[in-house]
Amino acid sequence: MNKLALFDCDGTMVDSQANICASMDQAFKANGLMPPDHHHTRRIVGLSLKEAIRQLLPDQDDALVTAVTQSYKDGFFELRQQGGVQEPLYDGLLGLIDRLEGDGWMLGVATGKSDRGLNHCLEVHGLSKRFITLQTADRHPSKPHPAMVELAILEAGAAVETTAMIGDTSFDMAMGVNAGVRPIGVDWGYHDSDELLSAGAHIVAATMDELYETLNQ
Repeated sequence: MNKLALFDCDGTMVDSQANICASMDQAFKANGLMPPDHHHTRRIVGLSLKEAIRQLLPDQDDALVTAVTQSYKDGFFELRQQGGVQEPLYDGLLGLIDRLEGDGWMLGVATGKSDRGLNHCLEVHGLSKRFITLQTADRHPSKPHPAMVELAILEAGAAVETTAMIGDTSFDMAMGVNAGVRPIGVDWGYHDSDELLSAGAHIVAATMDELYETLNQ
């Protein structure tokens, strides 16, 4: 049975917080709202976009949440068209991917990004052909629902017991728990290590080398 290392994207493979915070600010302002504190914006990274905005606007009706969601999409698309999207890879990720492929791991992504957003990110970094399965918020319920992981396992020819969910948020860890796979946290993203452990992480890796060693334990 194939081994599958399933990665979150934002905060795990790439540092995209500047884009996300700027786009969220623009979306709120476009709808006459005070932008949220950036700490609060970073807290919801990983959820599907509408669910993320719903959490930032818990007392508002669905019409306003929908309007802010569309404003975010429009603003992010414009930013991308202008070449303003900056999503640098975390140091050591490419080396980790090389090592895992050399060890026979299948690689996948499970992200709150849209199909378009994920494809753009992977293309920019030359990673489009490195992942055998790509799961996004366009085709699944928001994390922590296990649907992304379940379909990724099926597409990769893996099994629950041979799959790891790697991410930087409690949403990733809870999704891994809900899917019955091994949740592994990373400490360079948007949620604290204690939160990841509380959400079910087996371990929280501090470096790419530690992540590699954990996957092969």
